[in-house]
Amino acid sequence: MTTSPPATARTRISAAPSGGAFPGWAVLQRKLLDELDRAWRLFRDRCTEADGRVRFDNPGYLSSRDAVDDFYEIFFNWPVLATISGSTDLLDAAKRHWTGTTRMLEGLGRLHDEYEIGYDWFHQGEGNLLFYGVCLASPQDPLFADRAARFARLYLGGPPGNYDPARNMMRAIHTGSGGPRYGLRDEQPARYPWTRSMDRYGLPITWLPGIDSYETLLADEARQLRLGAEMEHRMGRGDAVVSLGATTLALNAYLMTGDETFRDWMLRYTDGWVERAAANGGVVPDNVGPHGTVGELMDGRWYGGHYGWSFPHGLESVGSAALIAAINCHLVAPDRGYLEFARRQLDFCLDQAVEATPDRIHPDMRAELVRRHGLDPHAPTILAPVRYTDGGHFDYQPPHLDLLTALWNVSQDDHDRRRLRQVRQASSSDPREFRLFRNKGEDGHCEPWLAYLDGENPGYPQAALAGALSVLSRRLDLIEADTTDPRAMTEWHYQALNPVLTEVLLQLCCGGPQVIYNGGVLQTQVRYFRPDGTPGLPPDVAALVTRITADEIDLQLVNTSLAGSREVTVVGGALGEHVIAAATWSTVDSWPGRLADQFAPTSPASRHHRDVAAGTLDVVLAPGADVRLTLYLDRHAAHPTYRPLDRTAAHPRSAGTDDH
Repeated sequence: MTTSPPATARTRISAAPSGGAFPGWAVLQRKLLDELDRAWRLFRDRCTEADGRVRFDNPGYLSSRDAVDDFYEIFFNWPVLATISGSTDLLDAAKRHWTGTTRMLEGLGRLHDEYEIGYDWFHQGEGNLLFYGVCLASPQDPLFADRAARFARLYLGGPPGNYDPARNMMRAIHTGSGGPRYGLRDEQPARYPWTRSMDRYGLPITWLPGIDSYETLLADEARQLRLGAEMEHRMGRGDAVVSLGATTLALNAYLMTGDETFRDWMLRYTDGWVERAAANGGVVPDNVGPHGTVGELMDGRWYGGHYGWSFPHGLESVGSAALIAAINCHLVAPDRGYLEFARRQLDFCLDQAVEATPDRIHPDMRAELVRRHGLDPHAPTILAPVRYTDGGHFDYQPPHLDLLTALWNVSQDDHDRRRLRQVRQASSSDPREFRLFRNKGEDGHCEPWLAYLDGENPGYPQAALAGALSVLSRRLDLIEADTTDPRAMTEWHYQALNPVLTEVLLQLCCGGPQVIYNGGVLQTQVRYFRPDGTPGLPPDVAALVTRITADEIDLQLVNTSLAGSREVTVVGGALGEHVIAAATWSTVDSWPGRLADQFAPTSPASRHHRDVAAGTLDVVLAPGADVRLTLYLDRHAAHPTYRPLDRTAAHPRSAGTDDH
């Protein structure tokens, strides 16, 4: 147990205008926040019912187990925007949409006691992002605190039996409120939607005699049924590495309740996969059989599991799961080397990178990836394999920069940052370009942001904010033009209309990348609160993180209002895990200057230094104020929490605690 030191007074500083030109990026940032506030309200009015559910009336389209995640994903980043913008209306809307969606899915027989009956954690992690975001933004809500604990208990080893504590593994690939859900589909015999569009992913099992290509599979229904039966037998029992996504469910419950049972389970379950990786030369296996043996149902192969190294996404699913679990464990036990476990999985593919033209990319994915990454279609560029099977590595694509960025964002390791530079420099794309696209995960713009942090792209803040406004404009037009009959909709229809944008705001305001889409916890360098404790920036305040190092952050705060002062509290880390130990800043001593002067004073300026005793910093901004702060951090000096302002200790982690 932690013994807290006595309460320490908060540190408060004041800032006046700098006398320089008013920052254009600050005006654009507030414009984007204002337009986003209008956008989510338009989506609410046009696309949802009064109770928060979307206007969908096509349940016959849904498959037997899929689609729960798709309805929650529609709103996945809404509470995150609320934690940036400070909008309590938006937070209330996010809760209403979660509740309405839950009631709809319960009516469709997809949930029990408000939670998914049973599906894989590649999809559960996506669907849970909305829930995690609400918990982060509203940790005092007793209904969501109860849900957080209740959902996490599904995996502690008791009823409904998802987790086998003796073998430290899940009993099935599909788990949830209904317990282990063996197999992959309810329909028998299992018929999978083998279509030409799936050719880009190849065969789920590559070593079956007589099924050696997608052509042979599509040509014969008997082969399709045989492959389906093999998948049910080999992939539908035992554990899969993607189940590491369940660690965020446990971490979320720990952050909501403080119950260390959830933290301890998360560490133990992750340790099981770390040990399996160590026994496999550092590369994590993707499957464990019913008796706890790697390769038990894969004829001895450590690869070939459900959403594993071979099919369908490879590194996107395995790397995401390993990185999510590693970050979760690192937050509560930063000295135990979990990030190296995740780093090894990314290196497993990146170490095999080649320089080749985009012709090396699968034809069905080539045009999409070339355009999204801004590649020269005829020039050599860095490509790395993302999958592995009997023949070794295959499926070459541009490296997953988002995963590499998420790792560096937490590790602040020089090796990770150098590797990011090397990957960017080896690409044929322009590292400064903000490309005008929005995918399902609302990510993919790390490259120009990283170039900005490296001093190579000074115009990025304005370009990114202007680009986000352009993307939002198209989204609003799509919403206005949408006349799709709810009786003919796909489950992903509204995901393609979600107008909320957070990636650029997380980068610029908070110094962090978009959350890992398969169920990660938000990780940023800083977070903001209003004077009343509401999460988010006060009205009129804009924020820009301009530099990040292992122990320092440069942060610019601007009050765009010329009529009134604003106050904001700055916290280190999304979960308050970084203690702000000190801050420095400059002020113009003679502001606003003499009446007779034609120019505003910009000097002499005084440099100030202040120790920050409580670990959080309160900044009062005069009308039009523009202050540039250097924050000195003690990284991971405090236990992570959803309530960083409730702390009474300056350095809680240092007060004699056992991190296992």
